[in-house]
Amino acid sequence: MGYILPDKLWRDRGFVNIGHPGGGPPHPRGPPPGLAVAPPRRYYWKVTSSSTLVLKTFADRAEALAHGLLRAGEAPRLLAYDEFVGCPMDMALTALEWTSAVGVLRDDDLVHAARLTSDTACCVIERKTDDEDRQYVYLGPRMDAPIIDLFEGKVMYEEPGVRAVEFAQRAHALAHFLRATGGAGAILSILSRRAPEVRHLKRWLRPALEALDQPRPMVLGWFSAGGGGALFHPVQGESEFRYIEAGLEP
Repeated sequence: MGYILPDKLWRDRGFVNIGHPGGGPPHPRGPPPGLAVAPPRRYYWKVTSSSTLVLKTFADRAEALAHGLLRAGEAPRLLAYDEFVGCPMDMALTALEWTSAVGVLRDDDLVHAARLTSDTACCVIERKTDDEDRQYVYLGPRMDAPIIDLFEGKVMYEEPGVRAVEFAQRAHALAHFLRATGGAGAILSILSRRAPEVRHLKRWLRPALEALDQPRPMVLGWFSAGGGGALFHPVQGESEFRYIEAGLEP
């Protein structure tokens, strides 16, 4: 089912009604006497000159997850560790922009796991070294970091607010991440051949989050060079899941 907001709100938030020439005001609600009801209007958000954004709602959780996975195809994806809780996204854009600005994250890093709260953030990234090798790095608050097995990883640097631990194997990095977080509110890159890149997260997650009426936990997300989509958990008092997809084509 397509998600429809009031016409004025859509226009105020930068949407174009493609059912009216020039994207102008929509036709009056309801058809003239004797005419059939026209199909529901579709709205696309003008992200860039060649990008669009589509919103859908689902009352059934299984149907929402199936739609998200179907749209993802073989694209890199992130799934919530606990689908009934999701991952809070209140600070997602701020965390991505800040960590990229100070050099903690690079655009070509791959995100294998992440957890965001109102106070802290931690993640597991895959990074290519100067020797073309792959390393897996856990980044998180020093106070929450569990004891490290020296046979699994080593501390790269440790500052008052962050600790970075390098691992040679993905399994060891994810195990350390789950020990530190307990999995609560986390998202993991599973059921996909490759983890999403930071550059694609920043490009396609922003329009999806800006289209929400209020912060909502993310249950599923996929992000590629050509587009991305995210499924958001209902907030308290609601029962509908919201799927938002942005891409280079409608």
